[in-house]
Amino acid sequence: MTQRITAWSEIDNGLVPVDEGELFYETAGSGPAVVLLHGGMLDQHMWDEQFTWLVNSGLRAIRYDSRGHGLSSTVTGDYANHDDLCALLDALDVPSAVLVGLSHGARVALDTALAHPDRVTALALASPGISGRAFTDPFILAHIKEQVAAIGAPDGAERYVEHFLRMWVDGPHREPSAVHPGFRERMRASAAANVEVHADGMGAGMPLEVGAIGRLGEVRVPTVVFDGDLDSGDISANAHAIALTVPGARRVRIPGAAHMVNLENTPLFDHELHAFLSSLDY
Repeated sequence: MTQRITAWSEIDNGLVPVDEGELFYETAGSGPAVVLLHGGMLDQHMWDEQFTWLVNSGLRAIRYDSRGHGLSSTVTGDYANHDDLCALLDALDVPSAVLVGLSHGARVALDTALAHPDRVTALALASPGISGRAFTDPFILAHIKEQVAAIGAPDGAERYVEHFLRMWVDGPHREPSAVHPGFRERMRASAAANVEVHADGMGAGMPLEVGAIGRLGEVRVPTVVFDGDLDSGDISANAHAIALTVPGARRVRIPGAAHMVNLENTPLFDHELHAFLSSLDY
């Protein structure tokens, strides 16, 4: 199935087999490859605002639903997101790509750069997670505790999603009423769909990671990191650690945004991402 993105480019989509599952992807354009990696409990549509202009910038844009998300397979056992990504790149005949990840997607991008350095051209890490680094922010820890308590309750799914929104949409510095209602509902609907479709995968397996927090100095590709000024202290600390430890990394602080920097301050995020991509020697 294809759909037109401009007069000269079409979106292709399909399924790529991985160990005990498959990944759903979309791709369009030609030129250097840029892979968009979504945040946890969301799906590839969180990149709708960026996908088209990336293609129209002369790049090959690729986005996909990671295992346990969107239209990809539900988790059935232990797996490695960085290996899943390489399987996708192999299937699409992409030797290496720029990885643009947000939150959990940034965590996967970092792991891939360490586990498969030859497959990564550059990293753009937004509101980054880092494998091997535990949460310490009391705000985040309290909501995680409430999420765990919600599992199995009659209204558990709704409560689980609401705590996700409090952590990763509202953030610790504002109430839900201060967030644009349409944006918050878009994130709620996406997270709720994931909880419903992939509920059977909760606890079915663990992602195998590389412990990137102790290996940031090994990253050898151009790197930019974005974080919002309304996000959790844990994410700010992650962004600082990457900027401090990854050789040559640059940090861009996004004002007026919490965790979802690409959707809350889209003009600035897009401008900075475009500048970074334009600076690369492909």
